Amino acid sequence: MIRVLVFLAVVLCLAFGASWLADHPGSVAITVGGQEYLFSTLLGLMALVAAAVVLVIVWSLIRFAFQLPSLVNVASANRRKQRGYAALSRGMVAVGSGDADQARRYAMEAARLLKGEPMALLLKAQSAQLSGDRESAEQTFTAMLEHPETRTLALRGLYMEAGRRGDPVAALAHAEAAQKITTLPWSANALLQARAAEADWLGALRIVERNVGARICDRATGNRQRAALLAGLALDMQDRDPAQALDAARDALKLAPTLVPAAAVAGRLFSRKGDYRRASKILELAYATTPHPELANAYLHARPGDSAADRLARAETLARYAPDATESRLIVAHAAIDARAFDAARAALAPLVEAGQPTCRTCLTLADLEEAEHGQTGAVLEWTQRASTAMADPAWVADGLVSDTWAPFAPNTGRLDAYRWEVPQTNRSIARPAIRPLTDPSLPELPREPSVAIVATA
Repeated sequence: MIRVLVFLAVVLCLAFGASWLADHPGSVAITVGGQEYLFSTLLGLMALVAAAVVLVIVWSLIRFAFQLPSLVNVASANRRKQRGYAALSRGMVAVGSGDADQARRYAMEAARLLKGEPMALLLKAQSAQLSGDRESAEQTFTAMLEHPETRTLALRGLYMEAGRRGDPVAALAHAEAAQKITTLPWSANALLQARAAEADWLGALRIVERNVGARICDRATGNRQRAALLAGLALDMQDRDPAQALDAARDALKLAPTLVPAAAVAGRLFSRKGDYRRASKILELAYATTPHPELANAYLHARPGDSAADRLARAETLARYAPDATESRLIVAHAAIDARAFDAARAALAPLVEAGQPTCRTCLTLADLEEAEHGQTGAVLEWTQRASTAMADPAWVADGLVSDTWAPFAPNTGRLDAYRWEVPQTNRSIARPAIRPLTDPSLPELPREPSVAIVATA
């Protein structure tokens, strides 16, 4: 709109000037070679304008003649760039499709046509990685460090190459260098895994806080990771510094109230302090969500002076928080065997046998029961043999790794808060000794379970 108004104003001024010249005639005299030429003012002005236009055209032609070589060079450079970017595009497609030969050929062409272009260096590095030329890839990534726009990308490439050749020190150094530039998910996770592997729980907690602040992970995930790290700290410090371990366990439970390791540590440490009520409350809350033998063990042995009958009563109390869980029946059965209450043990185990597929721990508990009540009989051997082919019991499972013990991170992948208490995907659990988590360490080994009546029913 403004341009239109300006154009109209200029036209109006020109029209006004032409009208004024028409109303005020005058003359312009030009003398050439003694001859005088007389023109009207309007005609002289028009001649002056025409002469200016001619001069501009002539000057433009002269400039074009002098600039012609540089224009040719610019056109040639543009054609080279177009060919280079075309080679770059085709090379990226070749890398994505896994064609190492084409990727290498297009990388060489792009590097020749686009000298100093960071993306051409990236294509060269990726083609070297695709063809297995690790040395060339590292050299190219190192060259990419000179370009600010590709520095973090180069550090990630060097980090991956260091990991492939088994150099965790160099990999960690590259991750730290990238983290100094900006907070990136891969470098933050690498540092987090390194701190966790070194059991530097406080350093790992600081990294999690920074990740949440940078929105690399959401707050819920960050809270779970913090809880796992605090539980790891509590497990490490429960014998060396019980007070610090208890504080860490309580902080972990504030973030994840049902986290089994944190609840078990807190329950044991409160029991040592004689605060049995608080210990029982923490263990009952966690057990209601995740019936776990470690929680049951801490709950049953919260009071060191309890008799076997007292532990049986506590086992029955805890079982009411998860009445349908297999673990509840097993802890009652173990406590009943300790108390020589064999009928109560059979009653607890009977539904597990009647279900048709008793697990490994169920079979071993039945063998314990037979041995405690009747001594070494054929039933003991039978249930022990059945345990070797029985269904797997729940275990700590993380990224395909099955373990009897929990850890803040998965050793095979380094992922935090990876362990889940569940039945492994395979039909059989990993080879391990019979699990007897509810026995008092000061007592002899607990027996396994069924009676003659249960055998007959089965």
